[in-house]
Amino acid sequence: MTIRPGPGDDPADPELTAIMGERRQLTNLAYRLLGSLTEAEDVVQETYARWYALPRGQREAIDSPGAWLCTVAGRICLDLLGSARARRERYVGEWIPEPLPDGTRWSSGRPGGGPLDPADRVTLDESVDMALLVVLDSMTPAERVAFVLHDVFRYPFAEVAEIVGRTPAACRQLASSARRRVRAARPVATPTARHARVVRDFKRAWRAGDIDALVTLLDPQVTAVSDGGGLVSAELRPVHGGERVARILVEVAGRAAGLTLLERTVNGRPGLVAEVDGAVVTVMAFDVAGDRIRRIWSVRNPEKLRPWTRG
Repeated sequence: MTIRPGPGDDPADPELTAIMGERRQLTNLAYRLLGSLTEAEDVVQETYARWYALPRGQREAIDSPGAWLCTVAGRICLDLLGSARARRERYVGEWIPEPLPDGTRWSSGRPGGGPLDPADRVTLDESVDMALLVVLDSMTPAERVAFVLHDVFRYPFAEVAEIVGRTPAACRQLASSARRRVRAARPVATPTARHARVVRDFKRAWRAGDIDALVTLLDPQVTAVSDGGGLVSAELRPVHGGERVARILVEVAGRAAGLTLLERTVNGRPGLVAEVDGAVVTVMAFDVAGDRIRRIWSVRNPEKLRPWTRG
């Protein structure tokens, strides 16, 4: 669905331009709150639909349209998060946040695909790192909203309270609890250059089918999670242990004829994209600690890979 100006709105109106200029901010917010670019885009469309459903006089009386839009988007996301757990219970296998399409070859910095509309892009920074999104997904809806709004987008707790429906003091406690979860799960961030080197070595060992080299690159307690959504083959439960993960990876590569591994930026960090006959079949994100990989997230659900194949 594409939002168009409401009746009586002039497309050349500076106010309308300003309103539509909030689109990127709204998408950034909704993606971090939901972990799904598809759902984030739906939230943005619904937010604009509610804006244009207001009588023109009411819209003109709003002092800060951008703040109004963000408040509405936040409330929509909070409602969606409240029903997400029930939806996840019906999900086949493991659920991984939807990876962001970027197309950047991190080995060279050159674009690997067609350019994206800047208004459609989610700003890539540490707050969209897959490891953080997975932690966010373990929080209660109220914790996640309070943390993202305050710690990521710097909303004052008074404004967070209006969205969450709790007191500023309660929102402060929610954000503090969420912050402790993040610190416990992500004590140290590995420098990007080292992260890239480890992922590249992993790619080479995987291509060669070298189980010993893979085991050396994997943390002994590594966890590999695959998300097929019941639509394609994927491990239904997390796989633990360096040797077990290495053997499964080699088996998977052996069954996939014509598999091509590309170095691509995934949620702001060096990752890998697997293609077969030019079609994206898997997007992989990594959590690297020191010189070893401790977590691998492999998104294979074709519904979540649609943004990677647009255009």
